[in-house]
Amino acid sequence: MRLADGSRSPATATRRRVGGHATAAGGLAKGVTGYVDATSADVVQVYVSNPRGWARPDGSPEQDEAFRALCAERDVEAWVHACLLVNLGSPTPATVAQSAETLRHALRRAGEIGARGVVFHAGSAVDAPRDAAIRQAGEVLLPILDGLDPDGPLLLVEPSAGGGQCLAKRVEDLGPYFDAVGRHPMLGVCFDTCHAWAAGHDLAAPGGAAATMDALVDTVGPGRLRLVHANDSKDACGSTRDRHENVGAGAIGLDPFAALLAHPATRGVPVIVETPSAPVHEGHAKDIAALRTLV
Repeated sequence: MRLADGSRSPATATRRRVGGHATAAGGLAKGVTGYVDATSADVVQVYVSNPRGWARPDGSPEQDEAFRALCAERDVEAWVHACLLVNLGSPTPATVAQSAETLRHALRRAGEIGARGVVFHAGSAVDAPRDAAIRQAGEVLLPILDGLDPDGPLLLVEPSAGGGQCLAKRVEDLGPYFDAVGRHPMLGVCFDTCHAWAAGHDLAAPGGAAATMDALVDTVGPGRLRLVHANDSKDACGSTRDRHENVGAGAIGLDPFAALLAHPATRGVPVIVETPSAPVHEGHAKDIAALRTLV
């Protein structure tokens, strides 16, 4: 369903899905089945390629079919995280070309496995002017977004922790990014709590989480927030360091997650943890259970 501004509303009205980034070791369906069994997740995020390499493998039709069947039988929603090398703002043409093809590959694979969308990092200008890098990112993104099926997977841009010449760190930085693609209806937002904290959003201050969500909605409009990465942080607010900690065990603490999940902008938006999980998914199982108590 679309909103008046053309953006798609979050999934179903008020249901809160909570899960985590799942391993695909042993095959997509096999790895995720073990993860869901161990964590009781009802939403998962997966990689469909090497997160730190440009290879773009074809999936296994058998594993894809089994994964779709698993999601249908267990009522599990799926999302894809694109390769971490993707940088549409890079001054290196080869990196930009690889990034674009990697996003197309991730979107195709998302469609094949029944995932709702693809998360990618906003990118960095590196040593180029930031405004020019944002324009370049928009020029590369537009034909990709235009080619998407309105009822298929969409793209979610994820602001970074703030290091270097990043194109979007604070949520207000998403304004020029969305303007560069004409506020395209197929572009949404993935909000990462650790990234926001590292970029200087004090989620732990009184009213801090609500103020950050208000700023996000003011910047990109209602209905654009489609996924939350709920990660605590090992470091202080504004550190620009992206080091995840288990929910409630880091510098952010548990209360800001409750405030975040109570905000109207997150209503019905699925929540994914990308926290330390050893041994064998135990960390994720505890974090997922903790977040469910906050809903």
